[in-house]
This record gives sequence, structure tokens and C-alpha cells, in this order.
Amino acid sequence: MNLRQMTPKDQIEIKRVYFDSIQSLDEKIYSQEQKSAWSSQAWDNPNFDKSITLGKGWLLSEEGTVVAFVSRYPNDRISLFYCKGRFQRKGLGALLLQKVEDEAKKEGLDFLSTEASLISYGLFLKNKWAIIRKEKIIINNIFFERYKMIKIIKNE
Repeated sequence: MNLRQMTPKDQIEIKRVYFDSIQSLDEKIYSQEQKSAWSSQAWDNPNFDKSITLGKGWLLSEEGTVVAFVSRYPNDRISLFYCKGRFQRKGLGALLLQKVEDEAKKEGLDFLSTEASLISYGLFLKNKWAIIRKEKIIINNIFFERYKMIKIIKNE
């Protein structure tokens, strides 16, 4: 695995990872209707592109192909955090999360926040993040539940 900072040139590969990650989710957790609405955000939501072009992020690639990535946008928020389905549950998320936390600490940030899916919140909890509240949101007229989470990184 190769770890490097993401650049705006990675945008197409990042969207491929995003789409693959969502479409590979178990339909017992997210229905096909939910997965379609969610994955459309790579093209329908301008904040997605801002997170890549204006945010700070890291990606992992294998043999030149991006397989996982994380992005902070704005600076104190993890806005995108995805891994291709066949690479999930192999420690890549933990590696990226540690990298993004370390970078935020070096920059002098006191905390990081995120909105975690029903899939990813467990990884955040394992890495000492705290749930602030459970939220319900609507994407393309489809309901989703997620967790607003935070981690204090100052003096950790």
C-alpha cells in the first residue's frame, strides 16, 4: 500500500472509491434506494468537490489504483472517509484515521468532528471518538441515520 496526500487530480479515482464503497454495503443496513441516493452525492453535491479540491486528505493506493481515502473539510471536520468494498476490514480505515488525526495535531487543532454512517461509527468509537448525537438526514428524499461525532486531540 502506498500512502500519499490527495490532490485535485485524484478526483475521478476518489469518486470511483466512493461509489464502490457505498454500492458494496450490505442491504440489511442500507437499502438499494439509500445506496443510490447516497452515491449520487459525488455528482450532485458541490461540497463533495470542495472537500477534494479545498480539503486536506490522504489516500491509499495499490499498484497505482486508489483503494481508500480520507478528507478534512473544513479543516476540523472529516468530511469524506471511504474504502473500496474488497479492501474493507483490513485496517486501512484505521491507518487513514490515525494519519488524519496526527496531521491535525501537528497543525495545532484542538478537536476533529465528523458525521459517521451506520457502518463507520464503530471504527471511530474504537479510536476513542465520542458520539454527540444520532441524526436523521434526507438525501434525495430518502431518510438516513448517522452519528455526529467528535474527538478531542489537543494534549492527547
